[in-house]
Amino acid sequence: MTTSTTGTDTLTRDALAVLQPGFAGTTAPDWVRRRLSEGLASVALFGRNVATAEQVTALTAQLRAERDDLLVAIDEESGDVTRLEVRTGSSFPGNHALGAVDDTALTRGVARELGRRLAECGVNFNWAPSADVNANPDNPVIGVRSFGRDTDLVARHTAAYVEGLQSTGVAACTKHFPGHGDTSVDSHHAVPHIDLDATTLNERELQPFRAAIAAGTRAVMSAHIRVPVLDPDRPATLSRRILTGLLRGELGYQGLIVTDGMEMRAISGTYGLEHGVVLAIAAGADAICVGGGLCDEDTVQGLTDALVAAVRSGELPEERLADAAARVRALADWTAGMRRSPALEGDREPGIGLTAARRAVTVTRTGPAAPVTGPVYVATFHPAANIAVGDETPWGVGAELERLLPGTTTGSFTGPDAGARALEAAAGRRVVAVVRDEHRHPWMRTALDTLLAAGPDTVVVEMGVPQSAPRGALHVATHGAARVCGTAAAEAVVAG
Repeated sequence: MTTSTTGTDTLTRDALAVLQPGFAGTTAPDWVRRRLSEGLASVALFGRNVATAEQVTALTAQLRAERDDLLVAIDEESGDVTRLEVRTGSSFPGNHALGAVDDTALTRGVARELGRRLAECGVNFNWAPSADVNANPDNPVIGVRSFGRDTDLVARHTAAYVEGLQSTGVAACTKHFPGHGDTSVDSHHAVPHIDLDATTLNERELQPFRAAIAAGTRAVMSAHIRVPVLDPDRPATLSRRILTGLLRGELGYQGLIVTDGMEMRAISGTYGLEHGVVLAIAAGADAICVGGGLCDEDTVQGLTDALVAAVRSGELPEERLADAAARVRALADWTAGMRRSPALEGDREPGIGLTAARRAVTVTRTGPAAPVTGPVYVATFHPAANIAVGDETPWGVGAELERLLPGTTTGSFTGPDAGARALEAAAGRRVVAVVRDEHRHPWMRTALDTLLAAGPDTVVVEMGVPQSAPRGALHVATHGAARVCGTAAAEAVVAG
């Protein structure tokens, strides 16, 4: 039976308040505007909602005409994961590049400038930063989204990012609690397990979250991962032991707890979407991220119905739902108050993203080679993108090298014969080979073997985690694939 939202009783309003749904299109659908009047307190923007900054500003103004204290959330990590610049690539490097520089003032400044841009577009809640320690270099979903593999480094940069972002009135959401860095499975597809002891968890995974809490992070996002030492039965998003016992109780966190995307197969494929949402709120989550895939009114109605029915059946205590809704509204109040604060004024740093990307570049010369002064062939080796990064956003150095070295041409390759095909396409020209996480892709390693055997003067640009040993006449590591990282890499290639 469908629960009517006509009349918007308190229980229904609370159920709507805990949802952070997405929607289709670059203008506000009628159903979203109607739900805002009925109790919906948040919406989420994804790449499909973004055309230009001006369009996003108009969209958020349209939404706030219905509810002034609306939370508008976005997954804008910068670097490889960008929604605001989904079609061009980010103006800011991601976490791994900032960690490579290891200047917390720079990280704070980058996050502040990003926050200003989000705030100008009417976005006041960012699902960032990632506080995951990249303990497993083969991790298929974190990688350059992490500041690094050193716990202390990750902790101090997580805190700096939170401080910089929130100084602009945009709430930070530190993720993915209790730490997604030591996984070999992508939770978009299945439930990852982290089999580690309590001491390692406490001293490694939890430290960046402690730093974020001390820095005042307004939100924490749960991970769809199973950590048997904490809860042998349920993933963190659905675990009362982890969300209420550990995060609230032991770590003393009092802000908003948000789930990772509930359509991810780790939850929806195991527990079902609607039941998973009820279990998450019961476990201690306050807000439900949904809409990366399902972005229609029926989804919102179904989840609202499920929460209301769970309260009425006794499965979900009414006071737990009310507490969750109150935390959502409290965060909305904070952002609304910050929007009116004169403390948000200050000097702009429009070029800080490129400055940071340039500082993050590491150049290694492995042998004598002539400088790159004329046209080259850029061979980009494309791995399959994970869902968090997506495949819409361009990356690489080809466009910038075409500008710097007129006559340069480019090609993209993947698969076991990628090296041979790239060599044939180059037709004797000097090659700049662009890779992303070479260490994770045997076919990519083989492709570089082929190119280097044929042309020892080949230049290699690594735009993922530089885990493999540097090779090529010149090896340029960018620590990320943001647009500014490509610009910085191209400059380094030409500079030699």
